[in-house]
Amino acid sequence: MITGAYAREMARYNTWQSNQLAEFFEGLTQEELTRERGAFFGSILGTANHLLWGDWIWMSRFDKGEGPNCGIPESTAICADLSEWLPLRNSMDARITDWAKSLGDGSLTGEFTWFSAAKQDDVTVPYARSIIHFFNHQTHHRGQIHKMLTETGSAAPVSDLVFMPQEV
Repeated sequence: MITGAYAREMARYNTWQSNQLAEFFEGLTQEELTRERGAFFGSILGTANHLLWGDWIWMSRFDKGEGPNCGIPESTAICADLSEWLPLRNSMDARITDWAKSLGDGSLTGEFTWFSAAKQDDVTVPYARSIIHFFNHQTHHRGQIHKMLTETGSAAPVSDLVFMPQEV
C-alpha cells in the first residue's frame, strides 16, 4: 500500500507546511490567533494546537516515545501562545522526520494496535492505514487553518505538494 519512502516524503511535506504556517502565524496578533472563528477547534491557535496534539499522540504510538498529557478535549490549549507552540512544533517535526527515516523502503505491512482513549479499547488496523491517517489528519486540519488565515486578510501558505521545494 505505502512504503517508507512515502512516509519520508510526507514528513518532509509536513515540515514544509509547519514552517510556512509559523511564518504566517508570526504576522498575526495573539488576539487574531486566539479569536473564536467557528471552526471545530475554535481558533487558529486552537486548531494548530490540536494538530500538534494529534501528531504527538500518533508519534507516541509509532515510536513508543512520550505522548501528550491530555486528551482531545484539552488538545486546543496545549500551548497558550506562539512562543510555546513554535519550539514544540519544531521538536515534533524533527521527531516525525526521525521516525520516518527509520522506516524501511519496502511496503509497510502488518497490523498495528494501540489503546484508543476515545474508544476506551484497543484498536487494530493495518499499519499502513495508520500512517496514511496520521498524514491525512495533518492535511485536514491545515486546510481548516488555511481558511481561517484567509479570513484574517492574510495570504495563506502554498499547500500543493507538487510545489514543495527540493530542500525543506
